[in-house]
Amino acid sequence: MSTDAPAPRSPERDALGGLDFDELLAARTAFYGKPAEEAAPEASQRSADPPRDGLLAQLLAAEYGSRPQGVRRQGGAFTPGDLTTAALRRACRLGIAMPPRPLLHRALGHPRQAGTALELWPGSVSRYGPRQARDVLRQHLVDRRRSHPEHITVLLELAMSAGLRPLTAEEAAAAAAASPLRQARHALWRYLHLLPGGSSHLPDTATARDDYERLLLSPPADLAGVRMRPGGLIIAQSMLLGSLDRPGHGQSGGLSVLLAGLGDRLASTSAAAGVVTIVTASHRDLAEDPCLVRERAPGHWIVRLPVDAPAVPLQQQMPAHRAGLTWWAVRLLRLLPRPVDVMHVRYADDASLGLAEAGRILGCRLVFTATPDPHRHLARRHADTASGSTRSAEHLRHDLHRVFIADRLVHRAHSVVGIPGRGGTSELLRFFPELSTHNDGRGPSALPEGVPAYVPARHEDELRRTLLETLFAGGDDLRTLAPGDRNLTLLLCVGRLHTMKQQHLLVDAWLNGGLWRTTTLVLVGGATDHPTEEERNMRRRLHETVRVSPSAARRLALLPALANKDVRRLEHAIAESEELNAWYVCPSLKEEFGLAVLEAMEAGLPVAATRRGGIPHYLRDGVNGVLLDTSTRRTLVRGLHHIAALAEPERRRMAYAGRRTVLERFSVAEMAEVLAQEYVGVCLRPL
Repeated sequence: MSTDAPAPRSPERDALGGLDFDELLAARTAFYGKPAEEAAPEASQRSADPPRDGLLAQLLAAEYGSRPQGVRRQGGAFTPGDLTTAALRRACRLGIAMPPRPLLHRALGHPRQAGTALELWPGSVSRYGPRQARDVLRQHLVDRRRSHPEHITVLLELAMSAGLRPLTAEEAAAAAAASPLRQARHALWRYLHLLPGGSSHLPDTATARDDYERLLLSPPADLAGVRMRPGGLIIAQSMLLGSLDRPGHGQSGGLSVLLAGLGDRLASTSAAAGVVTIVTASHRDLAEDPCLVRERAPGHWIVRLPVDAPAVPLQQQMPAHRAGLTWWAVRLLRLLPRPVDVMHVRYADDASLGLAEAGRILGCRLVFTATPDPHRHLARRHADTASGSTRSAEHLRHDLHRVFIADRLVHRAHSVVGIPGRGGTSELLRFFPELSTHNDGRGPSALPEGVPAYVPARHEDELRRTLLETLFAGGDDLRTLAPGDRNLTLLLCVGRLHTMKQQHLLVDAWLNGGLWRTTTLVLVGGATDHPTEEERNMRRRLHETVRVSPSAARRLALLPALANKDVRRLEHAIAESEELNAWYVCPSLKEEFGLAVLEAMEAGLPVAATRRGGIPHYLRDGVNGVLLDTSTRRTLVRGLHHIAALAEPERRRMAYAGRRTVLERFSVAEMAEVLAQEYVGVCLRPL
């Protein structure tokens, strides 16, 4: 069994949403005052089960328990900082306005505490007055006994969020010149930009140490070339993890492909005057292209927010970049010919919360796509996390942090929508009890999803032949297959290299289940230039798995991530080849939607995909594809043997049904039209 996979569960339990006692669900339903049996009847059947001991139980008791102050540290990883974080989150959820001084004291700890304090800060300023808040900030900024360089970013972020000016321009400039910390220096420069006359106190751009600093010290970018249609809405959507143009690299996956095509279609709707897709640009990205705004398609503009990092930060690293993302978003979006009307964020992380804050400052409406992630599997994933396990404890804290951020985005949003699942969006009500007020208790609306249409190139047939010839050009280098193996069934898997995608489990099952004797396996994904640590680790695991069997290695091709048009061309080429029999395999632990699966179905490939997550709402087992149990190597081997043994007429029937499903139900044009009307509706509602 893979060490990264959770304990197996039966399909019946997955279909019901899980019958096991869920500590997170029980804690949240009790906290929000909704009986567990009303919010999740199936969970109440096991409500007599005692919560497991461990760090999860301690953290949940501190954050949601009826007597949080009674939680006692039991050694190991549970710390006083956990109690502080839990207390801040409780106050935030309960709407308690804390006095500025004690709130500030708690904010200057872990970045998670600072982010929570920022959510509490508006209530504190409103309740106790801006003067008291400003004075407390100033004391910390100018008193050397209180002032620490690493705290300057937090202090100034609090000040800027409330429009406070605790430092004069002269003081801020002097502090920036004297600061040994790059992050603090940048925070002071951002603050100077917002002060009347503050820009004149900034250093000359010639002193900038890199492209990021040069942009930060420069006057606002010139966006005179941005053109929007008269009338209609200015719509902003975010893609802050990974790259919009390089799906399969690092954190870039199906969402980058979806938003690129969706933005193009939205811009053509009558409701839109223009669409802005907000992405990030790291040091490496800025060195390649310093331009911050470009037009991708008529009316669809890409706005790049600089981040002070060598590569696009991982989700866990976003707390350190939240203040900068908010500032850059406000700075650049204010330069558009017209104000942004609506902003749509889709991830429950600090980057999305930073954009939500930018939207508040800009005065636009916020739309949030809520998903039961990481809620759905959190309790089971961390049930055995021991208090002494430092690394596992941090993963647990990060997941609970994302749960809190999702709550704040729901609280801030003017409209919450969901990804359609087997039961519509009803599952969201289990994990977000506060959503029960939406749509007469039915929860958020489930908007349609779509697949951007594949447009063949001018020399499509020649390009397809080249792709297949290159794929079957050898078999000796783990990048190609042997020409003589074209008669074997081909298994294709496309996606970013990540533990959640479980390519390691697929290769393990393929090798140890003996499938390499009758099939070839092609994996596409992952950067080869500047790979992330996750990509390096996954590629190393894949190589180590097949190293013991050179004969199997000849039938495995590990291809780097390809441009989306090349992936889809390869899928069409394989599906329409008279020589090849193939399956598309998605071995992920879960998929909220599975755009890559739908793209394979559209190409005409029969699909076998994970039954966990949102895929079963469009893939019916044995009808238009096969649902796999991907929880263990044993169950995956069983599923792979099943599809490999299916007769050719069955394979073709499922492929045809799958393609028809996509063409009939998943049009990106329809998705754009429905979304545009949602945006119009949210903008018409009173604030």
